[in-house]
Amino acid sequence: MAKEDYYKVLGVERNAPEADVKKAYRRLAMKLHPDRNPGDKTAEAKFKEAKEAYEVLSDAQKRAAYDQFGHAGVDPAAAGGFYSARGGGNFADIFGDVFGDIFGGARGRGGAQVFRGSDLRYSLELSLEDAVRGTEVKIRVPAMETCETCKGSGSKPGKSSSICRTCGGHGQVRMQQGFFSIQQTCPNCHGSGKVITDPCASCHGVGRVQHTKTLSVKVPAGVDEGDQIRLAGEGEAGENGGPPGDLYVQIRLKAHGLFKREQDDLYCEMPVSFATATLGGDLEVPTLDGRASIKVPPGTQSEKMFRLRGKGVRNVRNGQTGDLYCRISVETPVNLSAKQKDLLEEFERSLKEGGTRHSPREASWVDKLKGLFG
Repeated sequence: MAKEDYYKVLGVERNAPEADVKKAYRRLAMKLHPDRNPGDKTAEAKFKEAKEAYEVLSDAQKRAAYDQFGHAGVDPAAAGGFYSARGGGNFADIFGDVFGDIFGGARGRGGAQVFRGSDLRYSLELSLEDAVRGTEVKIRVPAMETCETCKGSGSKPGKSSSICRTCGGHGQVRMQQGFFSIQQTCPNCHGSGKVITDPCASCHGVGRVQHTKTLSVKVPAGVDEGDQIRLAGEGEAGENGGPPGDLYVQIRLKAHGLFKREQDDLYCEMPVSFATATLGGDLEVPTLDGRASIKVPPGTQSEKMFRLRGKGVRNVRNGQTGDLYCRISVETPVNLSAKQKDLLEEFERSLKEGGTRHSPREASWVDKLKGLFG
C-alpha cells in the first residue's frame, strides 16, 4: 500500500518552517502514543507513521531529498535512495521533549538527565472529633534528602567527578534501530553525565541520604475518610538537581463509640425504655457540639428515625452542614423480679382484652399468616 504524504501525515504545508513541523509532531505524539492508547492498533500505526514523517521532515537533507524524489528519496532500500544517520539527534531531541514529562525525565545542565523526586504517601489516623473540627498534628516522615556533606554531588568534598565516557557527559545515549534513532538514559552513569571517582563518605556517591523529618500538618475542619492533604515539595529529593516530589497525607478515621459518619451526616442509635416508647417523653441526645433534646411521641416503634438538622459535619469544600439522624431502639427489660413479671403478665392480659387496637402490627401479621396457611 502506498505511503501517505509526510506533510499530510503531520498536517503541515510543504513550505512549513521546522518549528511548525516540530510542533505538529509533538501534538500528534502526545495524542497517539501507545502508552496513552493501550491496545489501540490504529493509534499505534498512526504514531509510527508520524514518527517516520518527522524523522524525514525535521532533517534538512532528508527533507530536500523527499521534496525532490518523494518516498523513494529517503527509502534506504530503494535504488539510489538517500539515507543518512545525520539528523537523528533532532529526532532524539523531540523524543526527549515530548516523552520526558511522561516518563519523569528531563534535561539539566550539560544535557545530563534530571529526575523529579518521588511523591510520598502518609496515612494519618484521626478521631471523628478532630476530623470534624480540624486540628494540627506533627508527623515524622522518612525520605531521601539531598546530602548535606557533598551538596548532592556524590563526590567527597573538594573532589570532582569525571565525565562519563559512555555518554560523553550528556547523560543519554542514542541507539539506532533501523530507520529510527532512540535516545535513552545512559546505563553507566544513570543519567547524571558523570562518574564518581572519589565518593562522599556520607551518601556513598548517591548524592542523597535517608532522613526522617518532622512536619506540621494543618487538617482543615470537615475532612473525611480518604481525603488527601498535599504538602508541596515535601517528598523525596530529586536526582541530579531535579525538583523534589510532594507528600500526600491521606486521612483515615478511627471508629467512633457513638456515631457513624456517612459523608456530611452522622448516625447514632439511641436505646429507649419500653415505658418511654409507649408513653412518650423527652429524650436527651448527644451531639459533637454537646447535648440536644428530642420529643418522643407516644407509641414510638423501634427503628424510628429522628432528624436533627445542622448537627452533622460541615463540608470542607462547600461549607454546608449535614444532619444528625437518631435511630430509636426500644430496649426489652431484663432481669425482672417476680413482682415485675406479675405486673407485666397482668398488663399483657389487659392489652388482649382491648383487642387488636393496642397491637395493630401484630394483628396484621397474624392475618397474613392465616391467609397464607388457611
